[in-house]
Amino acid sequence: MLFVLYPERLKVLTTRRIPTSEAMNLYTHKSANIRKTWLLMTVFFGVVMGVGWVFSQIYGNPGILYIAVFFSVLMNVASYWFSDKIVLALHRAKPVDMAAQPELYRVLENLTIASGLPMPKFYLISDSAPNAFATGRNPQHAVIAVTSGLLERLDRSELEGVLAHELSHIGNRDMLVSTVAVVLVGFVSILSDMFMRSMWYGGLGGSRERKGGGHAVILVIGITLSILAPLLASLIHLAISRKREFLADASGALLTRYPDGLASALKKIASYSHPIRTATNATAHLFFENPFGADSRREQKTPLIVKLFSTHPPIEERIRALQSLDVK
Repeated sequence: MLFVLYPERLKVLTTRRIPTSEAMNLYTHKSANIRKTWLLMTVFFGVVMGVGWVFSQIYGNPGILYIAVFFSVLMNVASYWFSDKIVLALHRAKPVDMAAQPELYRVLENLTIASGLPMPKFYLISDSAPNAFATGRNPQHAVIAVTSGLLERLDRSELEGVLAHELSHIGNRDMLVSTVAVVLVGFVSILSDMFMRSMWYGGLGGSRERKGGGHAVILVIGITLSILAPLLASLIHLAISRKREFLADASGALLTRYPDGLASALKKIASYSHPIRTATNATAHLFFENPFGADSRREQKTPLIVKLFSTHPPIEERIRALQSLDVK
């Protein structure tokens, strides 16, 4: 379908088939990222279940866990259901006028046809920082928003790469994965907060009557988990977010068969150091790249601590991964 987007490349595409080895490299890269994401999700569930079991042993009352789960799920499902409206309002996005931006609209429309996805709602954010994001509860209710700075700084092939990346987030159901991760982080945080409050006010309930060394060990484990579990849960959530970015890059390359466009877009975005005016930590993981403009100030080799607490992989790693795909 790429000839629809770029008629000038039609001759090249019709006279050269992509080698099987290169195509397999793309699919292998995508499959590896999917496996890593679900491995992290499995570990995440294990952490949550472990925390829940320890706290239930300390309190001797599993009903508290059910209440925590109910409220955590309720808040996050509501956030997931209305995520598009909330995020668009936070960033003051306006619908793209097809009459005013026919070429921009046509690029997204052609990519949508090529991907087999429904046409998402298309929005524009008036901001000089080049960036974009996708949100919505499913492909039928998806939204893609781009900044005015993205349109000013990127050429057509680069813009196509960014939009293909965002469409890949929709096709890969990344909004659902992110919501599940947020639910689990919220669950762990609520449990930890409840436990620490009960310790502070001396109200461990029936657990005080449960004497013995075994209970003392569980109590120490519970205190340790209440401190470390929210941090560990957040780190796993961030790791999942980074893996989904790699996956969207690979999927976008599969859609356009032109990873150089996406890599070039990343380089241009990295050279812009100013943040998006409406950037917040709550929505940072949604964006194509870190909306705070920090990547351009990073050293050539990103410190491990920076990687661990980032919502996105370092741009140099994303570019290197795209270049390794070797599809021309």
